[in-house]
Amino acid sequence: MQDTSKQYDAVITECRSLFIKKMSDYGSAWRILRLPSLTDQIFIKAQRIRQLQENEVRKVDEGEESEFIGIINYSIMALIQLENGVVETPDLNTEEATVLFDKHSNTTKELMLNKNHDYGEAWRDMRVSSLTDLILQKLLRVKQIEDNKGKTIVSEGIDANYQDMINYAIFAMIHLAD
Repeated sequence: MQDTSKQYDAVITECRSLFIKKMSDYGSAWRILRLPSLTDQIFIKAQRIRQLQENEVRKVDEGEESEFIGIINYSIMALIQLENGVVETPDLNTEEATVLFDKHSNTTKELMLNKNHDYGEAWRDMRVSSLTDLILQKLLRVKQIEDNKGKTIVSEGIDANYQDMINYAIFAMIHLAD
């Protein structure tokens, strides 16, 4: 479990670094995005990963790693939007956005540690393609919950699904680095 925590932190550090750089370039323009727009961005990334895994020919020279990073960062943005709401104009500077990024990545890591304890690191025996499929399944669930105006009867909420997507994407990144 110690290795998992260190590997997890290394992936989050990479994602956080890109998040900060993009905040410097674009500011918090993403704050205007409604949840379905963020969900669709994540869906596009997950679909591309699946296509990369299934197709032998690549026409764009970017691999799965950059798309998994996108899934992680967009999912954290979605968690921020869930907590703070959508705004009409960008309202966060880089420092404020980074504090929120850290808050949600830390909460999501705690969830991973708890689940990892209970599941005995079963993800280590999974394929990256299976993790991709689980992300796509979570996305379809989120889309359904969004279509139901956020209401669920017995299911976990949208936030738990975004957290699971982050954790699956981080697991995939760890596998790809091994």
